[in-house]
Amino acid sequence: MLIDPSTIPLEDWRPGVKTRMVTSARNGATALCIFEQWVDPGAGAPTHSHTVEEVLTVRAGEAEMWIEARRITVTAGQALLVPAGRKHGFRNSGATMLHVHAVLASPVFEMLPEGASEATRRWER
Repeated sequence: MLIDPSTIPLEDWRPGVKTRMVTSARNGATALCIFEQWVDPGAGAPTHSHTVEEVLTVRAGEAEMWIEARRITVTAGQALLVPAGRKHGFRNSGATMLHVHAVLASPVFEMLPEGASEATRRWER
C-alpha cells in the first residue's frame, strides 16, 4: 500500500505539538505506528509509558529526552530507543521547531501517562 504523508492532515496533539500519523491500524498496519511531530520550543510529550518499544528520531532541532531519571540531549540525526514499559518523555529544548519521527511497535497508539490509571488509545481501526 502506498502512503503519501503529504495527503495526511496534521492534528493538534497537545498545546504546541502537531502530529501526522503516517501509518497505523487505521490505514492497514498490523505491527507498528509511524508518526511525525512538530513541536514548538518548550513544548513536548509529558512522562508516559507504552507496553511496546518506541524509537524517537530527531529530524530537526534539539530535544531533551528522558527515560526514567536519565536525561539526554538528542539532536538532528540522532535517535533514542525506549524499551517497553519504561517511563519517558521529551521537550523541545532548542529555540527552533523540533521535528520528531516516531515508530511505535504497535498498530494502535497506546500510552499510559505518568500517574494515570487508564491508558490513552488513538488511531484504532
